[in-house]
Amino acid sequence: MRKLYFTALLLAAAAAASAQQAPPVRLMNAPDASSPHTFGGVLAVRQLPDGKLLVNDGGNRQLVLLGPTLQPAAIVADSVSGSPSSYGIRQGSLIAYVGDSSLFIDPAGLSMFVIGPAGTIARVASVPRSQDAATLGAQFSNNPGIDSQGRIVYRGLPGRGLPLPQTKGQPFQFPDPPDSTPLVRVDLATRKLDTAAFYKIPKVKMNITQNERGIMMMSEINPMPLVDDWAVMSDGTVAIVRGQDFHVDWVNADGSLTAAPKIPFDWQHLADDDKAAVIDSARKAFEAARATAAANAQTQGAAGGRGASPGDGTGQRMIVMNMAVGEATAKGTAAGGPGGPAITFVDASDLPDYRPAFSANAARADWDDNLWIRTTATRAGAIAGPIYDVVNRKGELVDRVQVPAGRQIIGFGKGGVVYMVARDDKVSWIERAHRPIE
Repeated sequence: MRKLYFTALLLAAAAAASAQQAPPVRLMNAPDASSPHTFGGVLAVRQLPDGKLLVNDGGNRQLVLLGPTLQPAAIVADSVSGSPSSYGIRQGSLIAYVGDSSLFIDPAGLSMFVIGPAGTIARVASVPRSQDAATLGAQFSNNPGIDSQGRIVYRGLPGRGLPLPQTKGQPFQFPDPPDSTPLVRVDLATRKLDTAAFYKIPKVKMNITQNERGIMMMSEINPMPLVDDWAVMSDGTVAIVRGQDFHVDWVNADGSLTAAPKIPFDWQHLADDDKAAVIDSARKAFEAARATAAANAQTQGAAGGRGASPGDGTGQRMIVMNMAVGEATAKGTAAGGPGGPAITFVDASDLPDYRPAFSANAARADWDDNLWIRTTATRAGAIAGPIYDVVNRKGELVDRVQVPAGRQIIGFGKGGVVYMVARDDKVSWIERAHRPIE
């Protein structure tokens, strides 16, 4: 019934959106600068008033300052512990703060740097809520921002519940993971927290079995979840992109909510064979990534490194709770062994009937009051990278921009400046380009 409802909703959305003419896809302009400095995993960038660029390199645990032409300028915070400018032992978040200043959140140290317009640390403060430090500092899955009242907006915790107590003679129980999470705001002066809205996240299905050897928990991975996403606009308004019918909800400064029109999108129907192919492709990609990560960890461990780089934070992250090790034979399961525990994927029939318009961590706001959404759309014969829908403050689709292959947008500057992270098999670097002009 739910699938029939969703299918009908998408058909209605497609009919409503057909009245709007989607603009043609245009290629991003060629880069006018490229960084010779390479990075371990770029999570965010912040353009400064003099044209310099502050880079949050979560892979190397550094805050790096690049010059106006992206040449190396300084290390603002390093991975070396014990110094006043230490990055911290875990990845943190870089946030555009009031004026031209910035905040850097150190989740492990429960502290944050206030960074001035010149890119130097002005002072150190404590995080507003220690219990939320982990999620506030997790920029690979969370992109905090500052609203028009100076409050930090970030992803809240979907639930703090622990496994339910086991009654003697009854099987082990685990709380049902939620499919939505709050988007919260915290006032830095009063430490007061409130909820701005809720948005849909991937739902994790836990399979739990118990036998004489103990308890086995295995999560089922959905490689194509239907989710929402969000970003804080340059004027402090919060934009929530709804995946169900692809439109934007604006959370205004007074707390009111304004729904924008549906964004035109070419919804792709998925037949049963298409869904099976998605599961098979995801399983192969997961196993290949796990094998690569294991090989990198062994190589860096032998060299005395810190272990495998966590990546650039622009794609989806999957957290797998799994105590099952060994061969798994169920359909959609990747066998375990030396590379890690067995991983189970959802059944193909659990995938949506239409390919979602976007995946997690797809929305970013530029400094010209536009929202950029990395979509799942493709162009026949194109070998370039993702296509971004550019939506104005009215929620209208005003442009569609495709970036070069191997690139993803990581941040913006004023006047149409776009920063992309580029990567090859070994390293990543930053390129600066401009949004194409009509």
